[in-house]
Amino acid sequence: MTKKVVSHPTLADVARIAGVGKATVSRVLNGGERVSPETLARINDVIRVLGYQPSQAARSLKGNGTKAVGLVMPSIADPFFASSAEAAQRIAHSRGYLLMISSSNYEDQMELDHLHSLIRHRVEGILLAPGETKNDKRNALIERLGIPLVAFNHPVQSRGITSVVSDNRTGARKATEHLAGHGYRKILCLGGESGLYSIRERQRGYMDAMKSAGLTPMLEGEANAAEEVAAVLERYLRRRSIDAIFAVRNRITILAFQALQQQGIAIPDRVALLGFDDFDLAPVLRPAITVVAQPIDEMASEAANLLFEQLHKRSNVKRQSIKELKTKLIVRGSCGCGTGRGGGREI
Repeated sequence: MTKKVVSHPTLADVARIAGVGKATVSRVLNGGERVSPETLARINDVIRVLGYQPSQAARSLKGNGTKAVGLVMPSIADPFFASSAEAAQRIAHSRGYLLMISSSNYEDQMELDHLHSLIRHRVEGILLAPGETKNDKRNALIERLGIPLVAFNHPVQSRGITSVVSDNRTGARKATEHLAGHGYRKILCLGGESGLYSIRERQRGYMDAMKSAGLTPMLEGEANAAEEVAAVLERYLRRRSIDAIFAVRNRITILAFQALQQQGIAIPDRVALLGFDDFDLAPVLRPAITVVAQPIDEMASEAANLLFEQLHKRSNVKRQSIKELKTKLIVRGSCGCGTGRGGGREI
């Protein structure tokens, strides 16, 4: 077949060159029902040569859907959310869908703006990693949504929304119990942001373990910047009132490690360190850092799969639920289980 140059080919161009009506081309694009094999082959050949791509916007207006879903998350730069986006992208691609990704930078209004934008782009469903659990304007918008939405990492307090999260409380409790099992009695829970569901659950898990062990809790939830972490640790170390640290997120773990190194404190001989969330440098630092690891890929993949289940079922029944996935304690050297480098062993 001789290629005929057509700029931005349309369905009408395909029909004209193939010598058929536009309705026949539409049937081919929608599965080829009631089209003879010869005609089907001829139309597909024209589509291939012209490089014709059907307009998803036009298909959407006709009720065929945009074949696109959206993802709104707090940060694209954060390794946790970058991994989540990759996992969600794999699922969307396998279903023949485009994933539209946007970042809220932990700002409530930006998160709301991105949701409105995705709705205007007529996405068929939305994945949301909320910056905060409580966001009244966002939750009110979700209540009015006519398309499926699934949340992950943090739940959404809105009727009928399914959320996929880690079992933060159990993971933190087991981490604290592990430190207590080594004989540490003065365990500091370091870092936190009160608006985040995951942080509150980790602090609750820490409190559960300390109470069960008959130990006095020490919670420093406002230390989140480098200078704040360093100042808090310097104060506790000067009084020799801590012998272990449970950091509630990977950034706090890194800041605590740096502060201890700068103050000449040996890990774990003088102070043990255990953090929530794994990170790339954790196994190669000296000592390697013991962490609670979340199932990042599994969480995002499960949320994406649940979204597509809702898309395909098109069910009007909404049941609010929270699905918790198990975490793993990866034991390395910083908790006192050994020294040196390595990937660690899972508990």
